[in-house]
Amino acid sequence: MRFLLFSVLISIVTLNVNAQDAKAQGILDRLSTKMKGMKSFYIEFSASVKNNTTGTNENEIGKGWVKGNKFYASYGDNTMICNGVKTWTIVKDERSVYESDANANDEESINPKKLMTIWETGFKNKYDHEDKLNGEPVHVINLYPKVPAKAEYHTIVLYISKTDNELLKASMKAKDGTVMTYVVTKFTANPDIDDTKFVFDKKKYPGYPVIKD
Repeated sequence: MRFLLFSVLISIVTLNVNAQDAKAQGILDRLSTKMKGMKSFYIEFSASVKNNTTGTNENEIGKGWVKGNKFYASYGDNTMICNGVKTWTIVKDERSVYESDANANDEESINPKKLMTIWETGFKNKYDHEDKLNGEPVHVINLYPKVPAKAEYHTIVLYISKTDNELLKASMKAKDGTVMTYVVTKFTANPDIDDTKFVFDKKKYPGYPVIKD
């Protein structure tokens, strides 16, 4: 009898977990469909990087323009430009430009396009709970890397608006104790963006060597 009750309990818990995962996937699928239906978007965000062990506590603000597979982003004093083929990262403190392939898999690099689609590849998901963010009802969904050994983060927490079905916040928890948090402060769908926005012009950065990965 005890074994039967235990088996029923395990079945209920398993069904509940599967239902929660299905709920998370459904929300993320709807968000992906919404994002893919946009020809472009503009985003403003605040970002923080904290690590209690190292004493790191940094805060920046950023902006990003995305059109198809192209993007332009400013983050503090740094700038990222991607024309869909190449990505250039301009680091002001180093007076250097780093050039890489646009499809390179860089775990440490977060750009506005990746931020708004991060759940689509390489992660398992689980619905956590409903909450409120600045008074707005949100879904809280956890992402876990499918291959933990190859990932910088052990958990990413997404906060998605229940009303507008938009990503409002993402908190990325790295294995070394660093927590990177991005809060979307403004989002505009389908703005007109000229393609010249995504052209890297070396003349604008005199004295900056271009370092190719």
